Amino acid sequence: MAKLPLWKNFKHIDCWIFDLDNTLYPSKSNLFAKIDVKMGEFISEFLNVDLVEAKNVQKKYFDEHGTTLNGLMQNYDIDPSDFLNYVHDIDVSDLSASPELGSALEQLPGRKIIFTNGSHYHATNVSSQLGIDHHFEHIFDIVAADYKPKPHKPVYEKLIRELDIDPEKAVLFEDMAVNLAPAHDMGMTTVWIPNDAHWSTTGAEGEHIHYQTDDLAQWLTELLADRSNII
Repeated sequence: MAKLPLWKNFKHIDCWIFDLDNTLYPSKSNLFAKIDVKMGEFISEFLNVDLVEAKNVQKKYFDEHGTTLNGLMQNYDIDPSDFLNYVHDIDVSDLSASPELGSALEQLPGRKIIFTNGSHYHATNVSSQLGIDHHFEHIFDIVAADYKPKPHKPVYEKLIRELDIDPEKAVLFEDMAVNLAPAHDMGMTTVWIPNDAHWSTTGAEGEHIHYQTDDLAQWLTELLADRSNII
């Protein structure tokens, strides 16, 4: 697995695609933990079970269906907007702005897109708090994906078709290794941003991960520095 971000390997890229949660912000911020709590609350109320059982259901659906929402939709007559509106109604005010990431995004040549299993509202809420929302031309969310989560390959195919992306000239940044496999198969360059969660490292074996970093802003800054040295 290559780790050094050398510009010669990225000079052909004209589309930079970023996952949202635990990718555009560091996992240590624990922002996703707030969503996790809200999901448990929603399931507890919806199924009329205690929080312990709700957590079991939540984990089971995530493991079996890719997202908790997809599991609920497969097993119950649930309005997905009710779930998304509830679980993404979180306070993000303690999430620090990221001027280094903003500067890097500003300098990257080409289009910047958010590709998330979350909602458009959540992506806008988080990226605005980070101070980077204006760098993205499009947010491809779970609604745009017809509620089918990554890593379902048809979702990636819909992304590149609707946004007119050449996968050979695109790079995907993700915290979940398994979500990089379809991108690799389609010809995208891939960058993995791992964390300590089991769902981050699942599916990490193989040739589908080209680069790895635990600090997205620093990695992009180093990539751009290498570009400056060449220019």
